[in-house]
Amino acid sequence: EVQLVESGGGLVQPGGSLRLSCAASGFPFEDYSIGWFRQAPGKEREGVSCLSGKDGTTYYADSVKGRFTISHDTAKNTVYLQMNSLKLEDTAVYYCNVGAYTGSVYYPLDYWGQGTQVTVSS
Repeated sequence: EVQLVESGGGLVQPGGSLRLSCAASGFPFEDYSIGWFRQAPGKEREGVSCLSGKDGTTYYADSVKGRFTISHDTAKNTVYLQMNSLKLEDTAVYYCNVGAYTGSVYYPLDYWGQGTQVTVSS
């Protein structure tokens, strides 16, 4: 059974940092990719970043490029999203997902975590 459990969200001031974790189980990570998505109130869910389990290729949305870093701890089977220089507009519920990343397109499968709230506020 595929399971994804996010953690690490919270309240942070603008310019601050948070590290989100996605503990994954139930599938061979090297055959899939993990994507981070977010959904702000009243907005559609959008892709933030992804990492290929096969070759480590990464992707970042323009809105987070240079501020967010995605990484993977093989021993813990956990994917992290390090978020620095947070902005008010980063406020959202963040979700991780299992999918397939071709290097140019990410195809999400219907496996999602429960989400973790990130609130950036002064």
